[in-house]
Amino acid sequence: MKFPERENVLNIRPAKLITTQRLETGDLDHSAHGFSEGVANELRSCAVIVGIPVQNEARYIPNCLAALARQPAASRHGVVLLLNNCTDDTSMVVRDLVPRLSMPVLAINTTLPPGMANAGCARRLTMQYAARVASPGSILMTTDADGQVSPDWLANNLAAFQSGADVVAGRAELDSADAKQLPTRLQEDDARECRYDQLLDEIHSKLDPDPADPWPRHTEHSGASIAVTLEAYRKVGGFPSVPVGEDRAFIEALRRVDARIRHSPTVRVVVSGRIIGRAVGGMADTIRRRLAKSDEMLDERLEPARSAAQRAWMRGLLREIWTAGRSMPPAVSLLSGLSKVPEVEIKMLLLSPYFGEAWAELEKRSPALYKSRVLTRDLSREMRFAQMILESLKRQRTEATPNLEGPVDNPDFGAA
Repeated sequence: MKFPERENVLNIRPAKLITTQRLETGDLDHSAHGFSEGVANELRSCAVIVGIPVQNEARYIPNCLAALARQPAASRHGVVLLLNNCTDDTSMVVRDLVPRLSMPVLAINTTLPPGMANAGCARRLTMQYAARVASPGSILMTTDADGQVSPDWLANNLAAFQSGADVVAGRAELDSADAKQLPTRLQEDDARECRYDQLLDEIHSKLDPDPADPWPRHTEHSGASIAVTLEAYRKVGGFPSVPVGEDRAFIEALRRVDARIRHSPTVRVVVSGRIIGRAVGGMADTIRRRLAKSDEMLDERLEPARSAAQRAWMRGLLREIWTAGRSMPPAVSLLSGLSKVPEVEIKMLLLSPYFGEAWAELEKRSPALYKSRVLTRDLSREMRFAQMILESLKRQRTEATPNLEGPVDNPDFGAA
């Protein structure tokens, strides 16, 4: 993980527009609340609307907004802030700051009831308002209130959309000043886990290439940097109403409907390394937990290298069947044997209108695709196995579509 310096960007341009709208406590029906037509029209003229949930962020929100204000003028954008359950001076800070910004900002104040006062519901509601003021063809983006987007954040997001993406996931990098306060052990553990994640993703990119998401790429799905077309956003019903992990769940929903998702390594945002965060289960919780004791297992997304290779190969085989018109009896039979899912069920899955949905259902039904976790003490061994797999794939010059011999059937993988 890189630890860039957090830039002081309070030197910003002159004012344009702010409107503050107060909602009834806990009311999630945004259709019940009218907006000022002037603000609505100003935001509708923007090609990009950035939604940011904000709770007690008086310290961080100034640099968050100022970084957005310094984006190139060519990328016309506006901002929707949802100030939810704030008990500090955030509202006052926003009120004083926004008149000095160059972009239109809609600041919404609300108090969510206990059952909804969480990060997932706050982001969902924020993006509902952003979608409401967006025009057809607009791009919706979201970041965190303690984040500071890079100067080319908007430009690099838009470049990915111009290349055909429906969704762009960016990288969240820990502020270097905060990172220096963390123990060396914690930084080293994180670096090794990130390296293993990268090795597994490279295996996936070789065994199941995704034209919409070519290598190099990353695997992050952080709410600190997600961008999506208005059409794709509406297709899945927006961010799911879950208390935590709404960012990963949103990306998963988009995968199921075959949205073209780009994990762009050039789209970056610097986030704080605080250990008292706003989201249960978020980065702050992870840092605080690992400060006390190293995790016994790696992140649940990560699995043994051999299993990852087999998963990628089977997904590539299903993709080959799908691309060929879903009528490859020998390949269906092979996939049935590998996945331990009856052929008749696989044929039913192939009736789905979306490849992503078919694959998600196959993963759910297949005992061979159950994702086991990796013990932290086994990480070095699994990294060696992952490197062996990649070296073997390079020697074999693996084609973009898989043949009838899976990677783990090769003698080179016996040790794994």
